[in-house]
Amino acid sequence: MISSEKKAKIASGLATHQNDTGSPAVQVGIMTARIAELTDHLKKNKHDYAARRALLQLVGKRKKHLKYIAEGSSDAYLELIKKLGIRR
Repeated sequence: MISSEKKAKIASGLATHQNDTGSPAVQVGIMTARIAELTDHLKKNKHDYAARRALLQLVGKRKKHLKYIAEGSSDAYLELIKKLGIRR
């Protein structure tokens, strides 16, 4: 689980305005952090199938959000994936 301090730090780096917590870019940033944590968890606990399913669902949800951002502005999409260190 991601702490609220970590979420706030991610949101401040990707937010479009001061109170932005729900824009697609912020949501993708938070999902990316959760994906990293779940990946580390699964490296230690190979048989945790519930976590594996949650990871796959989260990756799919992030993919949909990224597709939405790319449809709106390809420049914003490229900037976001570069900032988060995700590959296409």
